[in-house]
Amino acid sequence: MAGAIDQARMKFSNIVNSRSYTRFNQSQNPDGESSRVEVKLAADGEEEMDGTELGPVQHDTYTRSSRSMPWNRWKILVWVCGVLVIFCVGLLIGYSVHHKSESAPCPTAVSAIQEVPLNYPPSLDWSDLVTLLNDKLSSKAIEKKLGELSQSDRKAGSFLDNKLADDIHDNFTQLNMDPWVDEHFVKLQFPDRSKPNKVLFGSTNIGSPNGFLAYSETGRKEGRVVYANYGQLSDLETVKNGTYRLSLNGSVVLMRAGKISMAQKVMNAAKMGAIAALIYPDPADYRNLSKNTDLYGHVHLGSGDPYTPGFPSFNHTQFPPAKSSGLPGILAQTITANMAQAIFKKMGGDDAPDRFKGDFPSYKLGREGDNVTVVVNNNLADTKIHNVFGVIKGYVDPDRYVVIGAQRDSLSLGYAKSTVGTTLLLELARVFTELKKSGFRPKRSIVFASWTAGDFGNVGVTEWLEGYWASLDRKAFTYISLDGVVTGAGSFRASASPLLHTLLQKTLGKVKSPGSKLSLLQSYGGVLPPLLKTMQMDDGAYPFLAMSGIPSVSFSFVSPPASAEEYFGPILDDKAHLDSLTNKKVVELSVLAAQVAGQMALRLVHDHILRLDVTKYSDVITNHVNAIIQHVDALKNNNVIKTESLSTKWLNAAKSSYSRAAASLNTDIGNTDLNDMEMCRIINNRIMKVEQNFLSPYVSLRDVPFRHIFLGDGWQTTTDLEKYLGDVHENKTSFDIDQVLNKFALLTWTIQGCANDLAGDIWSLDNEI
Repeated sequence: MAGAIDQARMKFSNIVNSRSYTRFNQSQNPDGESSRVEVKLAADGEEEMDGTELGPVQHDTYTRSSRSMPWNRWKILVWVCGVLVIFCVGLLIGYSVHHKSESAPCPTAVSAIQEVPLNYPPSLDWSDLVTLLNDKLSSKAIEKKLGELSQSDRKAGSFLDNKLADDIHDNFTQLNMDPWVDEHFVKLQFPDRSKPNKVLFGSTNIGSPNGFLAYSETGRKEGRVVYANYGQLSDLETVKNGTYRLSLNGSVVLMRAGKISMAQKVMNAAKMGAIAALIYPDPADYRNLSKNTDLYGHVHLGSGDPYTPGFPSFNHTQFPPAKSSGLPGILAQTITANMAQAIFKKMGGDDAPDRFKGDFPSYKLGREGDNVTVVVNNNLADTKIHNVFGVIKGYVDPDRYVVIGAQRDSLSLGYAKSTVGTTLLLELARVFTELKKSGFRPKRSIVFASWTAGDFGNVGVTEWLEGYWASLDRKAFTYISLDGVVTGAGSFRASASPLLHTLLQKTLGKVKSPGSKLSLLQSYGGVLPPLLKTMQMDDGAYPFLAMSGIPSVSFSFVSPPASAEEYFGPILDDKAHLDSLTNKKVVELSVLAAQVAGQMALRLVHDHILRLDVTKYSDVITNHVNAIIQHVDALKNNNVIKTESLSTKWLNAAKSSYSRAAASLNTDIGNTDLNDMEMCRIINNRIMKVEQNFLSPYVSLRDVPFRHIFLGDGWQTTTDLEKYLGDVHENKTSFDIDQVLNKFALLTWTIQGCANDLAGDIWSLDNEI
């Protein structure tokens, strides 16, 4: 006790005699007798964005007399009381120093800082944190977990899927991650094994495929078969309106897999009047597939439960009798390559264009009398599904979080599609927990999410987003997808919000290639743009980005060329097949993928300012606006009627407003004391709103779920406007001035609204538009 008192006296003496006071907050007492001076000590230096965290800051105050008093018994009494006060204060400080001496060293250097939470411990230096992350990632743990999870198929809502969900929940519980479960009641479609689907050419039975397309219409349809290459709109237009002039009304359209999603193919065929669609893998596109390989997928041109569009599928929800507009409403079925070849052998008509041809001996477009019958007997089942979550809470802004997620379900083994991602989800959860024990103190929270029903169109992800829309758009600031992160070796591809391009590039520049001094970025060409591809609707991160306005990223190690579309259907998506594609480097590549995802997440929760680069959208906006201006100028040069009233002035002004707002934000960041937590939070709030503000406020979430004007899908997008203007220029459609003016206004004010919000407070805005 005496030692503690001596330590307290020494500490108090040092405080009183120290010259390291950095700020005095002096205010006159109401009686004018004395003034109270607040003294704030600083931590050991300031942190830059790549530096260390601040240590705990202690605040000591004392009161000093502002004028002298006569030396009398009252003064003696005051002096005695002062000594007692000093003794008590010293005792308390001594106890505090003794209690915290092991966890928080006494600050020695001086710098002016804002107050931080009293319970906020010091964190690790960034370089030390990355080193610890890489050291704690275990290839043996990953290999063991891969073996455990690759033993059985996990259809969404099945016993095995639910068991894995329980195991993940138990794992999160053991890691003290406060896990919780999110339940949904959704409609999933499966084949009826007692009544198999089948395809006939005339009266000849082509076969009964095991593969299927979920959410197809059911029944029996017969029509003329027409071959339409990949089923892209340009392919269908060639068949219908080109030199061939084949009617697609009432037809069965035969298409090969690839280029676009199966849902897009079927929807395109439905728009042309087809009654059924058949999709097969051509050997020219999928050389590693057996000709008897079945394909699986879904036809919902959207995400989530298509029978509760815009609504979360909670059990207590009163569902209206509605279907998603993304359901094509026609029969759809996958067939094997051998079945497709049998159909081609029987087809007549014109030879297909050269660009339509693959590796079969004959490709015909079809003729009158080439009738094909399609029978689909799928059953729609009400299914209970579970998403599982765990969280590592932040110390400064726990209500702001990055989400790391992976799909766990599969129609079969799903080794590349779901097993690898789920393994890395569990490994990163373990590693981040150990980092926390080693001194890692994230400013923001990290949520780990295990999704199900991904094979049916990101059902689990979408239902969760729909259920918690009001909370997520203000709190979740990034989503990192682990789905399909290893599908090959030798190349790399990624899809991401422009806000994450800079962070992704810097992360790839830091992660080292195995057995080489080169970084991943250097190994794959040294620049990011060639590695990027537009995020597709079937990507697990797409609902976060295009529906919820949350910056998202997905990436994958792939076999070159990066554009190759190697298919991982349930039959081939197993360990042996992935080992053959990666030369048995699945574990090694999984560790690299964990480093990329882990470092991105750490960077986002470590720094004072969110590493989301708002200036990247300036280039995106500029490119789209310039393309629109070029289309408008072309129409005016061709003297298209009514285009004289069409002006791009205000759209161009909105583009400039966003560029100025982004530059202004960077200036504000440069002028901000990064230790001022309140100011950092204000700046981060401005950054977090950018992606969300690109969701068009002029369309309904229920009618147009992917409302993003640049990365979404629908009439509200810039690409849709560009395509329309291009079609008018090529005389493919007539010009509707009212439609164009309406789209100009909506795009202009969506971009301008984002710029206004990014600029900050209302008094910071200009009035140029």
